Amino acid sequence: MKKRHLSMAVAMLFLAGCAQHGMNDLQEYVAEVKARPPTPIDPIPQITQAETFLYVAENRRDPFVPTDVVEDVLGESTEEGPRPDPNRRKEELESFPLDALKMVGTLDRKGEMWALVQTPDGTIHRVKTGNYLGQNDGRITAIEEERVNLVELIPNGRGGYLERQASLALGERDS
Repeated sequence: MKKRHLSMAVAMLFLAGCAQHGMNDLQEYVAEVKARPPTPIDPIPQITQAETFLYVAENRRDPFVPTDVVEDVLGESTEEGPRPDPNRRKEELESFPLDALKMVGTLDRKGEMWALVQTPDGTIHRVKTGNYLGQNDGRITAIEEERVNLVELIPNGRGGYLERQASLALGERDS
């Protein structure tokens, strides 16, 4: 108990030392700063007018017309070649990126090969040749014991699509 009283007494002495002693020099400094003449404010900078640009299309495509309507620079129509079917109903596994899906096995049912594909949430789906996987309109072309082969449609940057081979390999099972 004595230590507590002693420490409180020491704290009171320190606080008493900070009271009003030595404030005169601070008050004089503040008065001096207030008495100084104000520094001039820099003038507002001049805003320069931006250079105008007039777009002349000549033989270039119009940037405001969608590229799937315009013909390619080489004169080829972008309507040719493979295209996703906009009227096709999307399958459930098309909502996942291909690298998020995992092949976990196969089934052979009445001579037809099925693949077992696991989604990130752990649900296992059964798919066969002709089903779709991934977000790039990937259609399953073949199912093997160790992989699912598919063809994806990738935008070519000019309004058309390219076919790209992809596969989903059998992954190791988690123990």
